[in-house]
Amino acid sequence: MGVIALAWWQLALAALMVVALAGCTVAARLGMGRSLLIAAARTVIQLGLVGLVLEALFSAARFHWVALMALGMLLIAGREVMARQRRRLRGGWAFGIGTVAMFLSSFTVTVLTLTVIIGPEPWYRPQYAIPLLGMMLGNTMTGVALALDRLTDTAWQQRAVIENRLMLGQRWQEAIGDIRREAMRSGMMPMINAMAAAGVVSLPGMMTGQILAGSPPALAVKYQILVMFTITLGTGFGTLAAVAAGSRRLFDGRERLRLERLSAPRS
Repeated sequence: MGVIALAWWQLALAALMVVALAGCTVAARLGMGRSLLIAAARTVIQLGLVGLVLEALFSAARFHWVALMALGMLLIAGREVMARQRRRLRGGWAFGIGTVAMFLSSFTVTVLTLTVIIGPEPWYRPQYAIPLLGMMLGNTMTGVALALDRLTDTAWQQRAVIENRLMLGQRWQEAIGDIRREAMRSGMMPMINAMAAAGVVSLPGMMTGQILAGSPPALAVKYQILVMFTITLGTGFGTLAAVAAGSRRLFDGRERLRLERLSAPRS
């Protein structure tokens, strides 16, 4: 069975329902109608442009174009990590730590998955590499952003406790150890919950897309299990690396807490 083609008028009907929802939010005085419409418009424009880029990329299938798009995705994800933090590290550290952590985790796991497990020919075949990397970066971005936000905000709130521990002779790793552990847990918890609920509460996106495209459910299940495991690996290692680097940045070489390295809270 082939994929059922969608006409533009069918997408327009879906868009009208979003407009109706925006009208309901205006009537309820939620103050979200404009944001909802802007987000919907961005979705159409961004996905439309991405579709054109992917069509050209799939037809070319050159390594340097795949690498260039992967780099662009990484930089955008790094900016999103920085933007989602209430108290961010100054001087580009928020962007740098998040971006490097995602690069080391997401790119490593993606390349290993493509070369060792899936094995397309060539290994950077964009039909496999770009969607897999996109899912990896999207989820790792969320985990890293949550972890760094929890780390910096809690360190600011508990600065007196950390400084008291330092005065009692504890190393910086011990003084901020419980905060680091909670930050790591907050970054990894969304993926753990997603794995626990997969197939019972929700059908994950990739599996649903493959089934809608006509793939056998058994094959869709195998790919979804692989994707969820790889995403969890990338999110876990990315979160661990980001929290480790971010917490070290909060202390200087003499193991003094340096909260002036954090920016003012964002509203």
